[in-house]
Amino acid sequence: MIKSSGSGKRILIVNVNWIGDVIFSTPFIKAIRDAYPDGYIACLLHPRCADILKGSPRIDEIIIYDEEGRHKGIIGKLTLILYLRKRSFDMAFILHRSFTKALLTYLSGIKERIGYPTKSRGFLLTRTIGLPEEEVHKVEYFLGLARGYGIKVSENSYEFFVQDADRESMKKFLKSRGVTDKDRLIVLCPGGNWAPKRWPKKNFARLADMLAEGLSAKIVLSGAKKDSVLVEEIRLVMKSIPVISCGETTLKELGALLERADLVVANDSGPMHLAVAMKSNVIALFGPTSPGLTGPYGKGNYRVIWKTEGCDPSTGSGSHPEALEGCEVPCYDVTCADNRCMALITVEDVFREAEGLLRL
Repeated sequence: MIKSSGSGKRILIVNVNWIGDVIFSTPFIKAIRDAYPDGYIACLLHPRCADILKGSPRIDEIIIYDEEGRHKGIIGKLTLILYLRKRSFDMAFILHRSFTKALLTYLSGIKERIGYPTKSRGFLLTRTIGLPEEEVHKVEYFLGLARGYGIKVSENSYEFFVQDADRESMKKFLKSRGVTDKDRLIVLCPGGNWAPKRWPKKNFARLADMLAEGLSAKIVLSGAKKDSVLVEEIRLVMKSIPVISCGETTLKELGALLERADLVVANDSGPMHLAVAMKSNVIALFGPTSPGLTGPYGKGNYRVIWKTEGCDPSTGSGSHPEALEGCEVPCYDVTCADNRCMALITVEDVFREAEGLLRL
């Protein structure tokens, strides 16, 4: 059992590759810092996720593992291994499931390597932690490594840190679009990393108009630059005039925007989890994915709307009934063109939840 006083150990956390999953890892990172308050903690992760942990007081160093860039191929990996060797880490917690990540820590000479024995990599670890007997939320999956190693976990809420400069930048952005500090602000995030996770565009447009008129709110349509076409299609069928922030903000500025918002409505996506981390009022819309595994988690004011009865395999419904035979809901079917589970969520469902949250 690790003493709560911690030690001066040098610790590497090998993180995961996606923004939402890195947010899920933040309670784990906090647990490690609490256990080793005097330790040097570095985090190895994909370049697209660096801003999630930038500015975190829990870690001392972010090490980029650019698998598609400078660390691609044998020479690139050797470069990273040599760098890790020079850092002289005492131990590594490997959150990523891959064989390669475990091999990197082994070749880097890190004496203590802790992880789950996934991808037949158990022989590369010095301490294997038993996998959960049942599927659990990703936050708990990561915290299981800490608990399995004997570390006390006191918190399971996400963390995301923004600076006053980010808040000031967002304030200026909103002011330039006619939004004042006194305005009720509602942010809609219609994106998602695969199409079946997205609520229909027409629903977002109608909801935006209802919120603007019924709740006297200013509406922001938010997303990454890649969501610009989607957001423009929503804007074109709206009666009210929204603020468009797609491609206009850094990730930290997006955090500041979500923090400022009185309400955020989002699909199962990175921005939804950022909003939860910023302690916003959040309505999370779920369809083919499971809120029990990847939904909002920890402390916060959030509501999940999830309806799957229209995709019951026993009814033969859905876009490919023959493919649904024997499957479970959620199905994670990225090829589904029906999107029935998302379409089941009505605009009225979301508006009612919005009214309830804004009365808090």
